Amino acid sequence: MTQKMVLPHDHGNNSKDILESMPSDQIIEAVSSAMKQLGDPSRLRIFWFLCHCEECVINIASVTGLTSPAVSHHLRLLKTSGLIVSRRSGKEMYYKAADTELAQALHHMIEEVGRISCPQIVNH
Repeated sequence: MTQKMVLPHDHGNNSKDILESMPSDQIIEAVSSAMKQLGDPSRLRIFWFLCHCEECVINIASVTGLTSPAVSHHLRLLKTSGLIVSRRSGKEMYYKAADTELAQALHHMIEEVGRISCPQIVNH
């Protein structure tokens, strides 16, 4: 917080100590934005998928049953919120989860809440 907050009432709990650790408005906004994006089932599915692999729009559309334009729309929103990144290879764009603490924490949270295990990747 930008200024020290004072609570009007002291109830004898540790509220004052907790306020000292309150995340900044900027951090709260970033987390809120990311969680808002994952509130959509299609974006949640896409994000979870991209946490485990890097893929192109066509393959993401095939996995999700969405059209390529719909997938592109969802990818744009996920990218804007900092949850995924992209790279170009020739004419193809590839997407994967961002390598950030926020993206990793949200990935972990999705799997914990959904009781989903990460797939075991076998390299051939």
